[in-house]
Amino acid sequence: MVIEQSNGPEPTAERVALWRALHVLADPQPHVLDDQLGLELAAPPEGWRSRGDMHLRSSARARASIVARSRMTEDLVVKEAAGGTTQYVLLGAGLDTFAQRMGRHGLTMRVFEIDQPGPQAWKAQRLHACGYGITPRLTFVPVDFEQGADWFEALRAAGFDPNLPAVFSLLGVTLYLRAETNAAILRRIGSLCAGTVLCASFMVPLDLVETSERTMRQRTEQGARSRGTPFVSFYRPEEFLRACREAGFGDVTHVSAADLAERYFRDRQDGLHPSSSEEMVIARL
Repeated sequence: MVIEQSNGPEPTAERVALWRALHVLADPQPHVLDDQLGLELAAPPEGWRSRGDMHLRSSARARASIVARSRMTEDLVVKEAAGGTTQYVLLGAGLDTFAQRMGRHGLTMRVFEIDQPGPQAWKAQRLHACGYGITPRLTFVPVDFEQGADWFEALRAAGFDPNLPAVFSLLGVTLYLRAETNAAILRRIGSLCAGTVLCASFMVPLDLVETSERTMRQRTEQGARSRGTPFVSFYRPEEFLRACREAGFGDVTHVSAADLAERYFRDRQDGLHPSSSEEMVIARL
């Protein structure tokens, strides 16, 4: 395997991994998601918890959204696997560690991770350095969605079987892509066989964000622009659901931030609950 050199992960992928770990390290139990492997891969400098984006209070709702969307997706994967699905595809995988943790659920699925070549090569290096390696059940598929590469052909070439159902996750990705790119991704997945399921998140426009969160949302957008990773696409729930239906999905369910709060954060004493900036859909063929 030839590994392309890269200086490290995408900053947004690193932040997600650190927030997932911070949830375990700093938030009271019960933990929505138990994942510190991303922290091990990222290996941030000592004192990383003092970073401004790791402040416990100001990052709380974004952190809750991150663990909730991952937990819902992983719950769905486990459920679909019990029904016979054997393929799981992560589009924009970042530092996701499901492939390393799925043994906890007794799963032996094929996991395909699609991400940009450089950061993905760096992740491969870190997996080897940390002793996890890349098992035959995990396949990396290096693709840049916005550079014209045919991600689906690359996925097929990597061993994905389009004649078998699969779970696709598209988490924290659509906001960075143009609307036409998102629509093309949805259409491609929507053309696959019956039994295929998509779990996706999307960023809502500012006017749908709770008033108490709007200043933080604006600062987050400004920071993303300054880092060269601007937020590009926003959707009202009805718009994203319509895009899924137009792509061929017959059963599309909106999962609001309130739904996530009710499912995973009910009766918490610390008040932790997801941000109103991001919501989800589950779409089935």
